[in-house]
Amino acid sequence: MLRLRLGCAAVLLCAALLAAPTAARALEVFACEPEWGALAKELGGERADVFVATTARQDPHQIQARPSLIARLRTADLLVCTGAELEIGWLPVLLRQAANPKIQPGSPGYFEAARYVRLLEIPGQLDRAMGDVHAAGNPHIQTDPRMIAAVAAALAPRMQQLDPAGAASIAARAQNFAARWAAATQRWTQQAAPLRGMTIGAYHKSWVYLEDWLGLREAGTIQPKPGIPPGSQHLAQLVGEWPAQGVRGIIYSAYEDPRASEYVAQYIGVPAIMLPYTVGGTERATDLFGLFDDTIERLTQGLAGAASARR
Repeated sequence: MLRLRLGCAAVLLCAALLAAPTAARALEVFACEPEWGALAKELGGERADVFVATTARQDPHQIQARPSLIARLRTADLLVCTGAELEIGWLPVLLRQAANPKIQPGSPGYFEAARYVRLLEIPGQLDRAMGDVHAAGNPHIQTDPRMIAAVAAALAPRMQQLDPAGAASIAARAQNFAARWAAATQRWTQQAAPLRGMTIGAYHKSWVYLEDWLGLREAGTIQPKPGIPPGSQHLAQLVGEWPAQGVRGIIYSAYEDPRASEYVAQYIGVPAIMLPYTVGGTERATDLFGLFDDTIERLTQGLAGAASARR
């Protein structure tokens, strides 16, 4: 009798386990850069298990294809990268080594953000003497919140496609994000309105989308050509030329060596302004909203001070 009761209990337990709903598997997202990891998390919430391959303190052009990155790619359902050749030096190696058919180019799990925006600075011709110029155009689209909105509108349906069970949740989160992002973008634009028309210098060609959005003018870059470190002769030339061009400040990214920017800024009497560039670049830039909150505050405070000093 005892054996019979135990047998029945075991059968009932198995039946209950089989009938119980299984926990939904999270969508494994491999993001090349922090901004896309943050966006995937905004859209996916708990349904997205997001891994970010780089940090704000790393140059996204130059990343080592580490075994740990290959291991994460092997199990990924969705790869989200900038594209436009930003990761050309390391992503193809990772994809080849991972051999994951779900995230190869052309598959639903392969997503390039740059394909969904209008790229700037598309070169008319390519020459190695021009430095590290991207054939498709400037890839640093994450410095303009309007580009983030366009990418989000394309990424959400892709995540829904790959996670049908979570499609309704992703759609709701995407709608909520779009509303909050539109309101925040309007606020940032208004806060930065006094900067329109100001001339700045930059370390690298990282800010053309930020400049396009805010109406800033770029006099040139600390780097003589993209990816080429500045020499003393080039820095001396900038010191001689930029004051006459009305440069109000020099901006550089969190991952860049500040010394050259600070050197020129000191000699021409303007601030060198470090901007987070992406999520994690400063303590305040913990997510996409914090990224632009901090960027606009640093810009307005730095450039407003420079404008006051010139009066």
